[in-house]
Amino acid sequence: MSVPLGVYVHWPFCARICPYCDFNVHRARGQDTEPPLEAILADLAEHRTRLGRRQVHSVFLGGGTPSLMQPRQVARLLEAVQALFGLEAGAEIALEANPTDAEAGRFAALAAAGVERVSLGVQALDDEALSTLGRNHGAAEARAAVARALDAFARVSIDLIYARPGQSPRAWQGELSEAVALGAGHVSAYQLTIEPGTAFERAVRRGVLTPPDAEVGAALWDVTQSVLEQAGYDAYETSNHARTPADRSRHNLVYWRGQDWIGVGPGAHGRLVLGPVDGGAVRTATRAVLRPDAYVETVRTAGVGWDTIEALDARACAQERLLTGLRLAEGMPRDTLHPCALAVLDRHAAEGLVETVDGRVRMTRAGRILADRVAFEAAAALPDPMP
Repeated sequence: MSVPLGVYVHWPFCARICPYCDFNVHRARGQDTEPPLEAILADLAEHRTRLGRRQVHSVFLGGGTPSLMQPRQVARLLEAVQALFGLEAGAEIALEANPTDAEAGRFAALAAAGVERVSLGVQALDDEALSTLGRNHGAAEARAAVARALDAFARVSIDLIYARPGQSPRAWQGELSEAVALGAGHVSAYQLTIEPGTAFERAVRRGVLTPPDAEVGAALWDVTQSVLEQAGYDAYETSNHARTPADRSRHNLVYWRGQDWIGVGPGAHGRLVLGPVDGGAVRTATRAVLRPDAYVETVRTAGVGWDTIEALDARACAQERLLTGLRLAEGMPRDTLHPCALAVLDRHAAEGLVETVDGRVRMTRAGRILADRVAFEAAAALPDPMP
């Protein structure tokens, strides 16, 4: 059975830049988006030349704000993927969207273009919180957008941010319960992280923004798990909850399971088996040029938009698998893990944070909040070099 292949398309344009965001984003105003689109199409064609024809398991249009794309642009992208690679039967075609009235007005046309799953950046259902987060929609708009999305798309996910400044567990419980009642089959609930170089990081350094402390953060995490579990959502990944297996993000599972994906568009990352590199095909990390104009020029001159390309050795591959695989409720096959990593995981098993079930190592419910820390410890323990 072949390894699933995903396609990630990064559309970097946003109506505004959120103060917590550290993604590769650029203001949409005044941008001619046709040259980046043509470059993405050419980049895909060159990937096909280098990879050969492999059917695509999932396509994810992220950003940035791909719901700002014209539906005809989305249709062209999906037609190109089909023509170049072919789509598996039932392939997931997903797109990120903001819940503004203007973008919600495109939902039916985006669905007609081929999108079957939408991930809505609701982020909060409180107007004051949305203002703090720099969002350009209100809570009423968000509720209306979810309803329109449920009418337009086969599957709907909503993104929420918690551990916001001043947020209490009780208030979050009520807000999350309201979000669940909107009816989406998938909820991604992310704890606010203050990323270096963002406006929020500068505000924290100036003392004008104070995130919740670790104790409150842990309480908010517990509320998240309890409310979603009681509502019938399975925490199949640390921050992602689905009502049924069909509601899960198949594209994100490509990342978390260490499978292959093409990354096109300014700043997009990819993981592909390319060769020959030093005499044989190896798993390779790619990253596209960041600036849209530079990306367009790089594709024109080089065929692909890659800024960096790195052959990953055995240790780097094993580290990536630990860092993503331990976030999954399914965990990782024990017999695929290096003894040095297992020694770390078994030590945490004695603390009740890790368990082995049916030959798979996974975090316990108590351990899931510490999944990243445990994974980093296990990854750091791997020998360098690894055979």
